[in-house]
Amino acid sequence: MDKVEFRLETELFPTGEALAVRPYVNGVDLRELARAVELPAATAAGQPDLAGSYAGLRDPGVRWPSRHFLGKPTVTWFGDRDTVLLGCECGDAGCWPLTARVDVTHDTVTWRDFRTGHRDWDLAGLGPFRFDASAYRTALQQTQARDHHQHS
Repeated sequence: MDKVEFRLETELFPTGEALAVRPYVNGVDLRELARAVELPAATAAGQPDLAGSYAGLRDPGVRWPSRHFLGKPTVTWFGDRDTVLLGCECGDAGCWPLTARVDVTHDTVTWRDFRTGHRDWDLAGLGPFRFDASAYRTALQQTQARDHHQHS
């Protein structure tokens, strides 16, 4: 079973600092995992810096108790039950999204079929990730809105 963390961290966007939800899988930032898989295609396109160029989601509507990461997405891109897991560095989740299919059962939550919003890159090497449903919900509760800013 994979392990997930949802960290509520302060990120710097062009419009200023904002709290954003950043997923980590098995202790590694999801952006880094995506970068490793996207790098060959991005390099072949002459734009290696695009690989993994995502940011956490700053929309408070994805934080606990939202069901965004539990198969009922509040932010999608493709409109086919995809869930935006990471957004663009500009702060707009829809500008350059990383999406996955989130399947929820009583025992597990699975992220599979990763896609990026604007490139037809082969992301088959990313995931699938299977998480224990109880541990997943506990991790997701860490995103509950706070009244103060938390710095990473």
